[in-house]
Amino acid sequence: MLHMAASTSTVDQNTGKTASTTSTRSNTVVQQDVLDELDWDPRIPMSSIGVTVKDGVVTLFGQVESYSQRHAAEQAAFRVLGVHAVANELTVRLPSLAERTDSDLAAAAMQALVWDAQIPTEALDLTVSRGWVTLKGTVPWGYQRTEAEHVIQRLAGVRGISNQILVRPPVEPKDIASAISRAFARQAQFDAHNITIEAHGSTITLVGKVRSYSEKEAAGLAAWSTPGVTAVENLLKVGV
Repeated sequence: MLHMAASTSTVDQNTGKTASTTSTRSNTVVQQDVLDELDWDPRIPMSSIGVTVKDGVVTLFGQVESYSQRHAAEQAAFRVLGVHAVANELTVRLPSLAERTDSDLAAAAMQALVWDAQIPTEALDLTVSRGWVTLKGTVPWGYQRTEAEHVIQRLAGVRGISNQILVRPPVEPKDIASAISRAFARQAQFDAHNITIEAHGSTITLVGKVRSYSEKEAAGLAAWSTPGVTAVENLLKVGV
């Protein structure tokens, strides 16, 4: 079953006519590439992870020993050419030495947030239940919301994260779509020609097509960096 195709033109040496050929990547090829990428990443225990692929959608299943390994496996899958989406069904099964009480984990998580200079912890609330960390509160910038989650991901004993932090910028939205368009034009990480920016107040919706998940992620981060943005709905599709 094929999930991605790119058409190219070649010239027949005998007839001199241009012929159309199509290069494709099958589910099997993408699956092997994901397996190789997982095996290449030293953070990931490859022996405990299974991979299936259908029409560019990768499903990861099995067990890992930390939430950071679970996240690393998801990011590794997204790095593979032809992957459009990832269903992360990996479960976190902590080794006995990594087990922590909820109170210990909550204290460690809050301390980690305090030590990160990018995060305004005075406006955040943190709760832990059976190793699952829930973040609430408000921050002025989208990158601070993301950074708070990244800090928690790296802690031993974390089984999952629910990031409910809201972004409330200190400035009023003004010409947000134009500002994002200019930011996109400056970016070398992605091609903005096929991206449409829709602004509804302080909420941004990105629609269109990009060549890879990394481009989709870069476009979303660029939109989040614009003053006045409180939410970004990234509907960009990955394809050729």
